[in-house]
Amino acid sequence: MTEAVHYNPYDYHIHEDPYPTYTRLRSEAPLYHNEDLGFWALSRHEDVNAGFRNTTDLSSSHGVSLDPLASGPHAYKTMSFLAMDPPRHTRMRGLVARGFTPRRVMDLEPRIRALAVHYLDEALERGSFDSIGDFAGKLPMDVISELMGVPSADRDEVRRLADLLVHRPDGATDVPPEGIEAAFALIEYYTDMIARRRTAPTEDLTSALLVAEIDGDRLADDEIIGFLFLMVVAGNETTTKLLGNALYWANHDPAVKAQVLADPMNSAMIERWVEETLRFDTSTQMLARIAVNDVEVAGGCIPAGDRVVLLIGSGNRDEEVFDQPDVFDLSRDTSASLSFGVGRHFCMGASLARLEARIALEEFTRRFSDYEIDEAHSRRVHSINVRGFASLPTSISAR
Repeated sequence: MTEAVHYNPYDYHIHEDPYPTYTRLRSEAPLYHNEDLGFWALSRHEDVNAGFRNTTDLSSSHGVSLDPLASGPHAYKTMSFLAMDPPRHTRMRGLVARGFTPRRVMDLEPRIRALAVHYLDEALERGSFDSIGDFAGKLPMDVISELMGVPSADRDEVRRLADLLVHRPDGATDVPPEGIEAAFALIEYYTDMIARRRTAPTEDLTSALLVAEIDGDRLADDEIIGFLFLMVVAGNETTTKLLGNALYWANHDPAVKAQVLADPMNSAMIERWVEETLRFDTSTQMLARIAVNDVEVAGGCIPAGDRVVLLIGSGNRDEEVFDQPDVFDLSRDTSASLSFGVGRHFCMGASLARLEARIALEEFTRRFSDYEIDEAHSRRVHSINVRGFASLPTSISAR
């Protein structure tokens, strides 16, 4: 007899490779219940997709994490509109959009490229580097920091605090003390930054949010802090993991690596590399909801009041939607990918993440004719929501 499938998002074994478990969940338990941790999980593409769209029965009001300390009616303080339902979500997202405009994102392109060039040229001089610590971890933090107005001298510390927010020690099933301390430190930092912008406005996003207005309605300071908090986690951590995952999986398959390195001027190939990485091994593996009504789904019923997990990483590997889903295929159609969400909660930062990843990988392929990742000495991040690497030792060959 085969033992019943078990899924625990805190389990380090799941962090190393969740995909065999996802395959079994889709087949054996498309509506999975973890009684010990008190949540349900939806793993099939159709159910995850429908779950994103069903904002009537599945509420975001308690946040997107299962961590008890990060969940509940207060979750919006660190997750901003990710932890809101309409009409509150509509208002908050509309006001933020007044500052976080497509033009502001596109204006970042020259600076993103200059930063990528800077870090990669440093790596080129050394001949080896840590793809995360020396590149993928620094670039997104610099971009988000310049967008928000965080000075260069503060960025390493802000990134350290952001890392502590997502890391979960082995055996932990909640935010650890270090994560709580990091959260308070970031809130204090952003409170001071907002106070300085009120007296001396600048051209950054923080100043733009202070004056964003719709029919006389403006954002309160705690709402701006919540959005800045969201940006440093969602806008930094997930893009770092996207870049690391792209480099790792191309290195993992010599045929794929040959494709992406063959023509450094092939931007279309780079874009396919980014999109297939997002599908194949997405940074955000799952997002939580709470059932406000009984929900009939996948042959069962989720009772009102229970927590529900939408397994994005599993939906992106669903064999009913993607042919040979466990193959990293740069030629596939990725339009059904769930990585940036669906519907009203589609990721506001998707265009920025794609822009950063495209530029970073363009500059990477233009400088290096080959690279090798030391997989045996690579280290993964241990987080329930975010999947990726903390370290990727990499040797490089110049073009």
